[in-house]
Amino acid sequence: MSQRIPVTELTPDFRGRAEEALADGQLRNNFRVAMDSLMTKRANAFPDADEREGLRELGNRLKAGALSRLPDLLEQLEQKLTENGVKVHWAETVEEANSLVHGIIEARKGRQVVKGKSMVSEEMEMNDYLAERGIECLESDMGEYIVQLDNEKPSHIIMPAIHKNARQVSKLFHDKLGEPETEDVNQLIQIGRRTLRKKFMDADVGVSGVNFAIAETGTLLLVENEGNGRMSTTAPPVHIAVTGIEKVVPNLRDVVPLVSLLTRSALGQPITTYVNLISGPRKPDELDGPEEVHLVLLDNGRTGAFADAQMRQTLNCIRCGACMNHCPVYTRVGGHTYGEVYPGPIGKIITPHMAGLDKVPDHP
Repeated sequence: MSQRIPVTELTPDFRGRAEEALADGQLRNNFRVAMDSLMTKRANAFPDADEREGLRELGNRLKAGALSRLPDLLEQLEQKLTENGVKVHWAETVEEANSLVHGIIEARKGRQVVKGKSMVSEEMEMNDYLAERGIECLESDMGEYIVQLDNEKPSHIIMPAIHKNARQVSKLFHDKLGEPETEDVNQLIQIGRRTLRKKFMDADVGVSGVNFAIAETGTLLLVENEGNGRMSTTAPPVHIAVTGIEKVVPNLRDVVPLVSLLTRSALGQPITTYVNLISGPRKPDELDGPEEVHLVLLDNGRTGAFADAQMRQTLNCIRCGACMNHCPVYTRVGGHTYGEVYPGPIGKIITPHMAGLDKVPDHP
């Protein structure tokens, strides 16, 4: 799999990329259609505005409460996970996180990794890091697989290939995989599934993100619709989860409203098809699951945000993507214009803090 070319190497700045995006009629149409659909789905998922705002306020309070106890909750999470047989690793920087992941893979003499959707792994540029060391890291989320196949970065944190329509995906599959062209979305999905199915079984290591980490029980919660997350975390003998330190919450009770808020805001669904609760490796009397489970907790500027009264609020973000779907700027220029992992309203707030204001001076 060839490496992706960072967008920032193609066009030097936000304004230049924005001008290119605005001149691309197909891109603008793709985003307009997609954003209108997502806004409608979210509105339908919250027919009662008072309930929506009440749930959002509750979610905000729950996250703020967890952040107020962050150091203690992280220690509790590590203790419980360790008791459950999960190995916990701490990384201050993306370089440390990548080194830890590489070390786990090397210890198993792994050469093939299958990865579920993870924005933190995008922060780490994990795929490129591992490729440079002779390890193939294949995306198993359909949207991530599409952009990886086309040597691109995701353009949305929930729907990575939202900038492409069915015709463009069909041509990509035809050019890269030799598949017959079709604009039938179900057929396109089946092509991806056929390609990925064998990879799940052959992979030495599976990598995933984490939506919420529950301190009380030592549980990693992952929501998804395709089943690729479940395959990535159970079929390979080793599962590595990577997440930011802000994803910890005290207990399962707090997760219920947060998951409802996440899935309804992101996709207009009352719940995703799969809700994975991972609390440890396979036990002797169990038939499936990984032999090893690792969790890499990444800082990458988050403690800096935690120490700032205003910036701490950004750690409440549950990465639902609704701010992007409703943003008139994002809808017109797309995610690649921002040149970094997190685009749109949340991206222009947190990216300067993570990457440095000098790297993205136009974002604020």
